Amino acid sequence: MELNWSTFLLEIINFLVLVWILKHFLYKPILDVIARRRAGIEDRLAKAQQLHDEANTLKTEYENRLVDWEHERQQARATLAQELNEERVQKIKSLQISLEQEREKSQVAESRLRTKTARAIEYNALQQSAQFATRLLTRAAGPELEERLFDLLVDNLSNLSADQVAALNTQWSEKTKTITVASAYPLTDIQQKTLEKALTKMSGLAVPVLYEQHSDLLAGLNIMIGAWILHTNIRDELKGFTEFAYATKQ
Repeated sequence: MELNWSTFLLEIINFLVLVWILKHFLYKPILDVIARRRAGIEDRLAKAQQLHDEANTLKTEYENRLVDWEHERQQARATLAQELNEERVQKIKSLQISLEQEREKSQVAESRLRTKTARAIEYNALQQSAQFATRLLTRAAGPELEERLFDLLVDNLSNLSADQVAALNTQWSEKTKTITVASAYPLTDIQQKTLEKALTKMSGLAVPVLYEQHSDLLAGLNIMIGAWILHTNIRDELKGFTEFAYATKQ
């Protein structure tokens, strides 16, 4: 077979034309498509990496936030426990103060009740004693008892010290004109003279002595010098005893 150089040359030219056509109309668009796809893939990969990084960042922030929340929760719990403990301590103190006040009130009330009961018992005892003494002295009252009271009075008046006499002299004024002596039973002349001597020494007054008889005195005497009164009789002594019993009740 004989080589035809013209045909061979045309084949070469056709091949080169085909290569140019393929390169210009086929390879270049394919390469452009591949390049665009590669760029799109790289862009998506970049975005995916960005999203991944953002996701990691959010995860880290979330984890840090969880740590912060746990710390805040523990701190809040500790604060709440401290506040509850302080409130409990305060309520316990308030309760102790209230109980102490109630205990003091109870003690005061109990003390008042004991005092009132003791006063009632004492008052009843004094009342009974006063009633007994009244009955006893009323039955025992008579001239003999009055005579003994008279002797006791004269003896006390005669034995007063100078200071006591001076103190008694301040009880009446110079306007005192008389001394009144009341007795349950009539006094004898000797008793009157003895009493007048003791009264003159005691009072320093040289004034008339008037005598009266009051049977309600039961026994004893009642002496008045101006506004000053000396009781030495059963009636006034019993009255004073009864008044003391009443004052004790108050």
